[in-house]
Amino acid sequence: MKIPRRKFLHLAAGTAAVPVVSRVATAQTYPTRPVTLIVSLAAGGLTDVVARVLAERMRGPLGQPVIIENVTGAEGSIGAGRAARARPDGYTIVLGFFGSHVVNGAYYSLPYDVINDFTPISLLVTFPLGLFARKTVPAQSLNELIAWLKANPNGASAGTFAAGQRLLCAFFRKETGTQFTLVPYRGDAAAMQDLIAGQIDLLFYSLDSLPLARSGSIKVYAVTSDARSVLAPEVPTMAELGFPAVSYSTWFGFFAPKGMPRDIVSKLNTAAVEALADPAVRSRLLDLGIEIFPRERQTPEALGALQRADAAKWWPLINEFGIKAE
Repeated sequence: MKIPRRKFLHLAAGTAAVPVVSRVATAQTYPTRPVTLIVSLAAGGLTDVVARVLAERMRGPLGQPVIIENVTGAEGSIGAGRAARARPDGYTIVLGFFGSHVVNGAYYSLPYDVINDFTPISLLVTFPLGLFARKTVPAQSLNELIAWLKANPNGASAGTFAAGQRLLCAFFRKETGTQFTLVPYRGDAAAMQDLIAGQIDLLFYSLDSLPLARSGSIKVYAVTSDARSVLAPEVPTMAELGFPAVSYSTWFGFFAPKGMPRDIVSKLNTAAVEALADPAVRSRLLDLGIEIFPRERQTPEALGALQRADAAKWWPLINEFGIKAE
């Protein structure tokens, strides 16, 4: 049967509109079931704890639980890859960080683009690292440490457990003219345990370990942030001590697969912002040595801009230093 042209065009227009209407309806009702938050590092580590603290608080504004799924391997790239391949419907997001969403783009040949295959949702938190040492290292200051390292080329060792950390160690060695051996670890807890036990000499680590330094179990020489941390006002920055180029603070942000509707991005961003404003969440993160970005930076745009800026800064250095994935 031949359909009149006018009726055919009407039916065709209606059919074409169905996906649009469906997407709008989905965004308006989202979420109707639990949201999966992929954490690409092992359970129990700092990344996992941050994810769980935020996920629990986001349940209220979303009206659905946020379920953590640890997908580990290749320093975060396995979990990030799963997120990149997921449907962009808001039911799979990933807690990305400097290593997984910047450094890995230069370290690995990935089947996805760390920048262009994701939709930024919210810039969340940042934390500088401190340069810690075993308590029996003879140096009492950063300058004394550098002199000790120069007097013992390759006689010292530094633990590493993340891609960004190895990059920071390489940058520190270049800027200070020192050499030391890198000892890889599968997780941060094991590296810190060996530092306390004196099995390694140095470790760039988050500032939640400051109580160990204050008790004398380990030493701390400097922090890598541009300004002194509110968590450690007594500890000088690398810049204050003459090494302004050794500036490094990692960050966390929520990402979704490429192409997620803007309305769903907005709902997830709102839930994240509410979680970060909760006094209990802020207190818990502070205890972990983590600082929350100002409210005006907790946006998809700020996360995307920071990611691109870090890639522009660090990718050439990774190539220059010849740093490889371990």
